Amino acid sequence: MLTSRPYLARALYEWLLDNDQTPYIVVDAGKAGVRVPQQFVQNGQIVLNIAPAAVRDLQIDNTALTFGARFSGQPMQVVVPTDALIAIYARENGVGMVFGQEPVMPEAALTTSPACFWVTRPIR
Repeated sequence: MLTSRPYLARALYEWLLDNDQTPYIVVDAGKAGVRVPQQFVQNGQIVLNIAPAAVRDLQIDNTALTFGARFSGQPMQVVVPTDALIAIYARENGVGMVFGQEPVMPEAALTTSPACFWVTRPIR
């Protein structure tokens, strides 16, 4: 199964905007593929404002959250792979969601050994 994290992130983002809140995200800056301004990383994490006024071309797809922003006047393309997204919340009141670890579905086991099988016998 696909991770639910990007679906929930998209829904929470829209919900926060509809309620006139400022959406912030918390990112695990140590995960592979993360591209964030390293000078603002603290304790392996970074908090980013993703409100429409703060970013350009925000995309939250099933693999990553991406956008353009300026940090200390320098433009940067930010990339946050889905598994690096720790939380999304409102700056004003802290309402939002912290994402936990999702179970990994063992794809190989599902395709190589069936969970059940049928035994047929002739009816007499």
